[in-house]
Amino acid sequence: MAQCKNLTKTDKAKVRPINRATGMIHSFETFGALDGPGVRFVVFFEGCPLRCAYCHNRDMLDMKNYLKMSPKALIEEVHKYKAYFGKSGGVTVSGGDPVFQPKFLVEFLKLCKKEGIHVALDTSLFTSEKVIESVLPYTDLFMISLKHFDSDTHKCMTGVPNERILSNVRFLSRALSASDASNKKVAQQKRGAKSRTKIRFRYVVMPGVTDTKENLHALVEFLHEVKFELIELLPYHTYGVYKWKKLGLKYRLKDMKPPTPKSIQKIKKMLEKEGFKVLLTE
Repeated sequence: MAQCKNLTKTDKAKVRPINRATGMIHSFETFGALDGPGVRFVVFFEGCPLRCAYCHNRDMLDMKNYLKMSPKALIEEVHKYKAYFGKSGGVTVSGGDPVFQPKFLVEFLKLCKKEGIHVALDTSLFTSEKVIESVLPYTDLFMISLKHFDSDTHKCMTGVPNERILSNVRFLSRALSASDASNKKVAQQKRGAKSRTKIRFRYVVMPGVTDTKENLHALVEFLHEVKFELIELLPYHTYGVYKWKKLGLKYRLKDMKPPTPKSIQKIKKMLEKEGFKVLLTE
């Protein structure tokens, strides 16, 4: 756990999900441009199974200040902005982590699917295979955050080890591959049968932690194992530090600096050389 010397041990994670039909919603972003294709209506769910040391939405984790909403009430909120995101955009379910409220999440996704709304699920995928199977039919895009490939460092950073997350990504990738194979057979008999569901990875570049030679090598090996659309590189930032201070919490990475543009470009080129599509988000 040598890389944990660059970190301070994070809070204990909250791993027990909330299985209620009524959702706990922190807030909305009605014109999101960074959380999926096109213009997005972003729903921020309250609660998360992780406690990331660099979380920029720390105010969404404590389950104290939230709106109680039924799936129907939430889809009615979406309706108000449907004209803005249209067919090129859609709804992104974020947080926190939506898989922390699996029962409500599935019911809301069903309503989106019924209305033909494109749905992106922004998640750590720290959940059960059962939850993945339940949301898969109603999700167009999984946006999965990959934190670190050393399990001890991952636990130091997030409060949980990484084995379940990596196993779930493999499980999801296999499920999508099986779905594509099945749809290919159907397409031979019926035109237009094609799986739309895709995976994108999001990877925060943290100097001395996630950008080490060993961790990037592990990242590349893992990416070659699974089926995905692209990987998004997110430079570490301190935009959310004020939320920690407002909550009276100590921000554990106060001495960490954002990566340089040169270092980000180096990682981008390395991944592209491996044949991966890379998206940079500032």
